[in-house]
Amino acid sequence: MRHRWGVLPAVLLAVMPAWAALGDSVQSIQAEQKRWGGQLTTRSAEGFTVHESKSESAAVRQFVSPSGVVFGVAWEGSTMPDLSQLLGPVYFARLRNALTASRRRGPLYVQDGSFFVESGGHMRAFHGRAYDTSLIPSAVSKDVIQ
Repeated sequence: MRHRWGVLPAVLLAVMPAWAALGDSVQSIQAEQKRWGGQLTTRSAEGFTVHESKSESAAVRQFVSPSGVVFGVAWEGSTMPDLSQLLGPVYFARLRNALTASRRRGPLYVQDGSFFVESGGHMRAFHGRAYDTSLIPSAVSKDVIQ
């Protein structure tokens, strides 16, 4: 039980700015960018757009559908992003509930219905992704969320 809760404090105590949460609109990304500053780049791909926010310690990519909904997020860097902000209250509660019920060690892998979280790494080299398959556009594969 100790190991299960060892991951959660690291996730909660991260020092990164806020982003739009999984399931939020593209407007929330733009609002957070104005609020927190930093470097934001946007690139278009076939069937979706990627908004990438970089700081000195991490990069976060948000995958946005043509309808303007964040369907996936991915991160990498020397610190973990604040998953409570990145996932939003609904998805973070689902993650917390899944972690409470889980007894696994090692990299984090959670599936709760159509919601997935995969995260791993070690000190100064974290990475992960979260997505909801019900939000992913039909012409897009979950594999683009990296």
